[in-house]
Amino acid sequence: MPSASRNMRLVLAFSMTIALCTSAQAAVVATKSYSYFDIRGKTADELDQQLSTRGPTANGSSARHPGATKIRFGGEATYVQHDGRCRVGSAKVTVHTQIILPRWRSRKGASKELSMIWDALSSDIKRHEERHAEIARNQARVMERQILALPAQRSCETMQELVSDVSARGIDEHDRLQARFDKVEAVNFQNRMLRLLNNRIGASGGKN
Repeated sequence: MPSASRNMRLVLAFSMTIALCTSAQAAVVATKSYSYFDIRGKTADELDQQLSTRGPTANGSSARHPGATKIRFGGEATYVQHDGRCRVGSAKVTVHTQIILPRWRSRKGASKELSMIWDALSSDIKRHEERHAEIARNQARVMERQILALPAQRSCETMQELVSDVSARGIDEHDRLQARFDKVEAVNFQNRMLRLLNNRIGASGGKN
């Protein structure tokens, strides 16, 4: 089975709009959805081949992956003018994640050993993609706090520019965090899979 790179696929959009309000407010809005692609096979090699040819692409590459997470950021901010100064009145950062996972359609009749391998692999793929979604949600909260903490400016135009700068830097930091996570996961893949398989073998009472 593959020691697959499961790089996430990002779709990023972030915009801010100006309005007037009277009190500072924050609200991260995080949503998550799932979609699946079907694979078939009765051997490890067949499943490997299916994942390599039917899995989702990532980051504009033509390479296929066993799973992926699409992420879309958005947001809006309102501004308050008082005594010649402008501050952020409210900020709402939104993040939607779509997790794409494999679904094995020909499990019936497969060997117990292959089923055990698949269960270990598919659970690791799901855990990995869920972590990508968690990183995105956490970064949305960080961006929101940073926007609300911005000092007042002489004009709302300047304030809006600062909000845009913070959001752009937040997206860049998000990308770095995701890339670092993928790098660590790739290094630890073999040991992680062996541990998962050993745990499942132990839980089933099997011996090899």
